[in-house]
Amino acid sequence: MRVYNFSPGPSALPLPVLEKAASEMLDANGTGQSVMEMSHRSKDYKPIFEKTESLLRELMGIPANYKVLFLQGGASLQFSMIPLNLAAGDRPGVGLKTAYVDTGIWSDKAIKEGSKYSDVQVLASSKDKAYTYIPDAPAAEPGTAYYHITTNNTIVGTRWTDVPDTGSIPLISDISSCILSEPLDVSKFGVLYAGAQKNLGPAGTTVVIIREDLIGKAPAWTPIMLRYETHSNEGSMYNTPPCYGIYMIGLVLEWIKNLGGVNTIAKLNQEKADLFYNYLDSSKMFNSPVVKQFRSLMNIPFVIKEQDEAKKTELETRFVKEAAAAGLINLAGHRLVGGMRASIYNAMPIEGVKALISFMEKFEG
Repeated sequence: MRVYNFSPGPSALPLPVLEKAASEMLDANGTGQSVMEMSHRSKDYKPIFEKTESLLRELMGIPANYKVLFLQGGASLQFSMIPLNLAAGDRPGVGLKTAYVDTGIWSDKAIKEGSKYSDVQVLASSKDKAYTYIPDAPAAEPGTAYYHITTNNTIVGTRWTDVPDTGSIPLISDISSCILSEPLDVSKFGVLYAGAQKNLGPAGTTVVIIREDLIGKAPAWTPIMLRYETHSNEGSMYNTPPCYGIYMIGLVLEWIKNLGGVNTIAKLNQEKADLFYNYLDSSKMFNSPVVKQFRSLMNIPFVIKEQDEAKKTELETRFVKEAAAAGLINLAGHRLVGGMRASIYNAMPIEGVKALISFMEKFEG
């Protein structure tokens, strides 16, 4: 029996995608082999790769002057690659001024990596209230190399509803947990990056969408595999790319297109989120700690209303265990935050959200 998987990543994949991948496991496209076995430079794999990129460009409306790169290392490697390529100086530790807004644990990690290669200015932070809101975004100083935000904060469940206007300063964003969940104007950004394991496919592939004029700025001492031009010049095939992961992303993109595209997905995601938040706001036992106007559509943390911390912990532990037994898995909150969290990415059907609410109503009793 399939369970409802609320994991923040690696997350659930659409059932039609899994079924198609299973049907092609031994023979993909009549080649007599699995995609896992194909050479990345073969005539059999080339159309798979090209179709995936084409679908991503179509669904996201990526302008022609942007490169799409399929890399490895997760979004975490981009925390280093971005400052290395856009702001580093002639030696480590010396670099241009960069701007960051701190809205959670992942943006904090990006700031720490950025500080190794650039002169980081943290323009605003929501740490003062446990990252439960998005702070106002001040303007960066003229000459700043880039302005970095995390559009959706997976752990704390907040999202930017309006991205800042940074003028001529390139806006950079980690969109790992919200890519393709709702329309996004790519032209407002210099670089967008996302780990695949939340809304795109299995873990192991990272998508980077970068404006062409930002490529080729890395200092001479930058390792070759950490240069955007290395991968751009070779069409993401300087070395063996994550071939099967790219194939799976292509299947997910086909699924999204067949549903009606990003606008349709966005409506479904809003419906799921509204259903769950409305329940939380009316519940006597559970609540969301996030300021309403900044609530994520993808990641919804929630806690039990209980003043006694020991009893609260006991109840939340019991909740996660009993939910798993009922086929609602991976609902524990992040280890640094606690509580519970329901990640309702594109692949989560509304039936899963309804099943979770039904369980919570019975638990609340």
